[in-house]
Amino acid sequence: MKKIIMISAVIMTMISGTAFADTIKVSVNGLVCAFCASGIEKTFKKISAVSNIDVDLEKKLVTIITKPSEKLDDKTVTKLITDAGYQVTNIARIK
Repeated sequence: MKKIIMISAVIMTMISGTAFADTIKVSVNGLVCAFCASGIEKTFKKISAVSNIDVDLEKKLVTIITKPSEKLDDKTVTKLITDAGYQVTNIARIK
């Protein structure tokens, strides 16, 4: 019985850690080259709430995954991208 409780507790801890991570998909105008992608990646890697960042040049899409229990608001995302010289056209969040 104790083993079942311990295993359940470990599984719940693992699930709860990922349950609160956000995936933010940002459509961006102006992304045309690897230099653009690299600049965006470097900008977001400096943000402590960011776990992973991916830039898809073909789709002009920036995908940001936050760390569990960390938040990154749309205003901050938009500011970071516009300050880098690009235009945000849409932000979608996936939980």
